[in-house]
Order: sequence, then C-alpha cells, then structure tokens
Amino acid sequence: MKTFNVPVTYRSPLISAIKAKRKQQDKLKKDFTPTKLDFGPVQIYLARHFGFCYGVENAIEIAFRTVEENPGKRIFLLSEMIHNPQVNRDLLDKGVRFLQDTLGKPLIPFEEITGDDIVLIPAFGTTLAMEEKLRQLGIRTEKYNTTCPFVEKVWNRSEQIAKKSYSVVLHGKPEHEETRATFSHSAANTPTVVVYNMKETVQLAKYITGEKAPADFYVEFSGRYSKGFDVQKDLQRIGVVNQTTMLASDTQAIADYLKQVMVTTFNLDAEHVHERFADTRDTLCYATNDNQSAVYGLLEADADLAIVVGGYNSSNTSHLVELCEEKLPTYYIDAADKLISASEILHHNFHTKQELLTGGYLPAHKPVKILITSGASCPDAVVEEVMRKLISFYGITSGLEEMKACFQ
Repeated sequence: MKTFNVPVTYRSPLISAIKAKRKQQDKLKKDFTPTKLDFGPVQIYLARHFGFCYGVENAIEIAFRTVEENPGKRIFLLSEMIHNPQVNRDLLDKGVRFLQDTLGKPLIPFEEITGDDIVLIPAFGTTLAMEEKLRQLGIRTEKYNTTCPFVEKVWNRSEQIAKKSYSVVLHGKPEHEETRATFSHSAANTPTVVVYNMKETVQLAKYITGEKAPADFYVEFSGRYSKGFDVQKDLQRIGVVNQTTMLASDTQAIADYLKQVMVTTFNLDAEHVHERFADTRDTLCYATNDNQSAVYGLLEADADLAIVVGGYNSSNTSHLVELCEEKLPTYYIDAADKLISASEILHHNFHTKQELLTGGYLPAHKPVKILITSGASCPDAVVEEVMRKLISFYGITSGLEEMKACFQ
C-alpha cells in the first residue's frame, strides 16, 4: 500500500516499530490479538490496528503539501480536514482558515472567496451543490480535493446500482459531513433515503411491506429522502451503502435485515434475490473493518479498563468506544493531558456530548491492565503520549524507549 509523507511529529517510533513487526508476522491481517506491553506495575494492551488510515494520511499529505507549495496564497478548508483537534490546529497555525463548521454553517462569507484562493475539500468529501458553488467562484476543486478514496468508492457503487434501477438506503448519521456528501452524490443518480440505525430500518421496512401508510413516510423520514422520492415505487428495488465510519457490523445487519424483508415480501428464492436487492458488501471500508475487528480482539484480553484516543467529533472513534463500553469501564480522551493524575481523568461522554471529570479510574491493585486503541484520524504520537503519561504514574520514565528495542 502507498506510503504518505505526513509530518514526523504525528509519528511514534515505538508504535511504528510495533506495527511493522506485527505486519511482518501477520501479512494477511488475520491475527487480531493485541500487543502486550508489560511495564511491571502496569500492562498496556495495544489494539492490532488503530490510528491513521489510508484516507486520513492522504488528506494530511495533500493539505500540508498545499501549504508548502503555495506561500503567500490564501488557503481555506471547506470544513475540518479530519476529525482530529491536533491536525486541524496545526493547519490553523499554518494560516489555513475554515469556511464552515462541521454542520455546514458558514464561518467565513463565501463572497470573500476569489478564484485566486485555494479551497481544500476535506477527507469526508462534499456535496455536488457545494462543488458547483466553488466552481462558480473560480475554485479548482479537483486540484485540492482530499476526499478519501474509500468514500468515493461508496459514491461510485451507488452510481453503479442506480444504473440498474435500484434505490439507495444510506446507513449513516444524517448530520455528518460524509453522510451529507454521499447522500448528495447518490441522490443525483437515484432515489435515496438515510437511516441512522436498525430501529429506523425496521420502520422503513414497514413501508416496503405495506404495514405503514405511505404518507407517514414523508413525516417520519423528513429531511432524509431525496427530492421526488415516491415511497410506493422507490422501495421496490434497493441497495444499502454506508457512511464509511459507521459500525460495519451494524451496516451488515441492516443490509441483511432489508434483504430478508425483500425476500419475504416478494416471495423470492436465492436465485432471484438480486431482482430486488443489490449486493453492496464491497462498500465497507477496510480501515473501519480492521479497527473494529481489532477492538473485538482487544476485548479478549483480561483488563481493568479501556482508553480510546481520538477527536470527540470523530464518528469512527465513537464506535470504538461503543464496543469497549459493552465490556468494561471505558474512557474517551483526545490528548494525554486529559489524564490529570493517577486518580483523575477528564473524558468525553459521546452519548451526552459532555466532558466529565472522573476519579478513581485506575484501580489500586497491581498490575493494572489497560486496553488502548485510537480512531482513524488520531496521530500515533498522541497515543504514545498517552502511554507515556500512564506509565509515569507508576514511576516509569524510560520504559517506552526500552520497549521499542523489543520490536526492532
């Protein structure tokens, strides 16, 4: 796989060595057991896969290269490059400015933009309407587009099944930039509706089976269906695609459920399922799959708590937290300084969107066993800082350097 030129400050020599060693030992990526780092009184279990994915590294490389190659030019980001506070802060420090927030609210009037400016499209992509708006301002969107190739793969798959007269059911968070972008691209080619979870999917299915009145659809899914959507016609042939950072298992469960609804409703045998339901399993992002599978493997370890590192508005990171929470106490932090002390931690509750100060998070017994993973937009250097802070609470100051030698 291609390697990218990203700032060295985002790298961790220890974690790079661990990842290289694990990759050498498991080239087919079938081993999801964690890496155990034994520091004596504290034992850290690192997930098999975590941190920067292909799309994130691609976006970072393009963004920083653009800044370096265009001194003196005004450079804007359409919205956050990725959902990571350190990376976005670094870009702001280099003079890059955000045109919108993550919900699409303007921060800088578009009237101020000219054809001499540079506007970077974030890794999540953007809507067709926004692309056209920028083109009308003279902005060359294709030159500074950091859209993740795996997001574009979903767009292309939607277009492919649209040509075969399938409508699209998009599994995603309706307010998320990527979902808004994918919805735009899909809706340009075929009727499209967004579902957030299985509960909503079950309700959508009732319009396929006729259990619910068609008119109710336009109220229940208000703001989440494409213009001209005909609920009686456009749910006759469907395919499921997803926001790439959703739980892969949830997307698969939604697809399996709707497939069975079509089989039952239209009395289909295996040979004719494709007449009503498109196979879109190839749209699931490899990094999302790997990171989530690695968390399942991580949770097999006997541990006291889990720490998940990443931006608080990162969708893929929140799903890793969700998986860990099912088994043991889990703390979601975005930087090492949230580890206030051995007795207090400042962490994010993604359910309530609040940051909480919790005491007694580290148990008194030894060894303390801690699971650690991070989101796809989190630099490995931040994870190393978290580990360094944790072991310092146990009087260990040089353990990471010595540990690195074990993986070289």
